[in-house]
Amino acid sequence: MPLTQTLRTLALAGLAGEIAFELYAWLLSPILFGVALAPANLVVALGKIFLGITLPYWLGFALHIAVGIFGFSVFVWLVHRLTRLGPVLSGALSGFALWFIAQGFLATLVGRSFMMGFGAYTQSSFIGHVGMAMVIGYVIATLQRRRAV
Repeated sequence: MPLTQTLRTLALAGLAGEIAFELYAWLLSPILFGVALAPANLVVALGKIFLGITLPYWLGFALHIAVGIFGFSVFVWLVHRLTRLGPVLSGALSGFALWFIAQGFLATLVGRSFMMGFGAYTQSSFIGHVGMAMVIGYVIATLQRRRAV
């Protein structure tokens, strides 16, 4: 597949995954787990610690969305290419890895406990990350099939 088609596919898949994540984070997570996911707070805290600047919440939110659209879709695609697993399964594996990075590594950098004690937020975050990455994998697979026809 040409590079421009690959980038378009990844951008669309990432956008679909990010929309799914945000809908889950703000609408379903509070019902299922009693917490809304707000990963922008992590971005803001990381900016304060490592850059010494206080990012406004909206910028933390925008940066998280950009990472979700572009970074997550590229990660899912790379896992798919490297493992030769199907795109959806690659998404599940990628989502697990990205969840662990966010909750197990980045959250500890800003002073939270490892995996935030495996509480409701961490459990909901697991569903959000894995679900988002699986949506990305599904969209990648669907767009690839359509282009092959």
